[in-house]
Amino acid sequence: MSEAFEITLASSVSDIPAEVWDACACPEAVAGGRPFDPFSTHRFLSALEASGSVGPGTGWEPRPVIAKRGGEVLGVAPLYVKSHSQGEYVFDHGWADAFERAGGRYYPKLQCAVPFTPVPGRRLLTKPGHETEAGAALLAGMAQIAEGAGVSSVHVTFCAEAEAALGEGAGYLPRTGQQYHWLNRGYGTFDDFLADLASRKRKAIRKERARAAGFGGTIRALTGDAITPAHWAAMWDFYQDTGARKWGRPYLTRAFFDALHEMRDDVLLILAERDGRAVAGALNFIGREALFGRYWGCLEDHAFLHFELCYHQAVDWAIARGLARVEAGAQGDHKLARGYLPVTTFSAHWIAHPGLRRAVAEFLSAERDAVAEEIEALTELGPFRSA
Repeated sequence: MSEAFEITLASSVSDIPAEVWDACACPEAVAGGRPFDPFSTHRFLSALEASGSVGPGTGWEPRPVIAKRGGEVLGVAPLYVKSHSQGEYVFDHGWADAFERAGGRYYPKLQCAVPFTPVPGRRLLTKPGHETEAGAALLAGMAQIAEGAGVSSVHVTFCAEAEAALGEGAGYLPRTGQQYHWLNRGYGTFDDFLADLASRKRKAIRKERARAAGFGGTIRALTGDAITPAHWAAMWDFYQDTGARKWGRPYLTRAFFDALHEMRDDVLLILAERDGRAVAGALNFIGREALFGRYWGCLEDHAFLHFELCYHQAVDWAIARGLARVEAGAQGDHKLARGYLPVTTFSAHWIAHPGLRRAVAEFLSAERDAVAEEIEALTELGPFRSA
């Protein structure tokens, strides 16, 4: 009989040695090279903490989980105590409202996630060869912690499909969602990609790229040491503008953008510059196989510049470097016409109260069917030529 796992909580990711965390989070990068998922790395998550983007007063209190066996850390998970449902992008506001109207207390809850980051990836971070046993231990541990503390629920969001299946076996309710990814079908150039599209869509993209190029300045793609502190100041302005319009207030702090300068080798900035200053920009993170589009903003409005910086330039860059995909995030059917197709995302939810659990289970069953139908319909509407 194998030794049982010991489950403990830390007060922050920063309190866990980077080599211990990353041996679970990105073992493929321990010997050098890029991680598959830059968002679950120690330096990204600890930068959120050090910058005050998460922690006291934010509603995101870090409580990372550690799974040990025989004194060896075999798994970790980014876990947060939440006092609201903001910055998650897998929405449960309706569940909270219904439960509290019925006299329940939904908050606090536990959220296993990368804050403010709707990028699919592993959330049950385990050493190679221990995915099932350590992953199951983390899931069981989080549910036991929630039950012992009288917490309403545990939410593992934007997890891998295999993790959602593992969660279902551990009593978590599976949930699906949808977002848009561009897939590289072995293209050598952007024109190769365009050749895969229907004629009308191909012509439309060429026209909008030409319109965007006429905004009166230049577009540059920057990474590594080409990125300067002045560029982060510009991106902060862009982020504030977008955040104020979308969320009311930005989630990330100015200090987080300063911290990103230390990660600049993992970042791609695509900037539109006119008259000596940046007027719009898109921030992307570089993974081993994918480019992850994260934030966009502008100080001036120019026709089609958003599409150029966020989608077409990202595809250009990914093709040039042989990346397998560009992940453009959720929402925005306009992505479909530009070659970004819908894909399924996954999450897993543990609900303590039996009545709420039954209601949520019924809702999720219907939602999964609706998501599958939507993805099928959107895929058929995609811009690619018929076979």
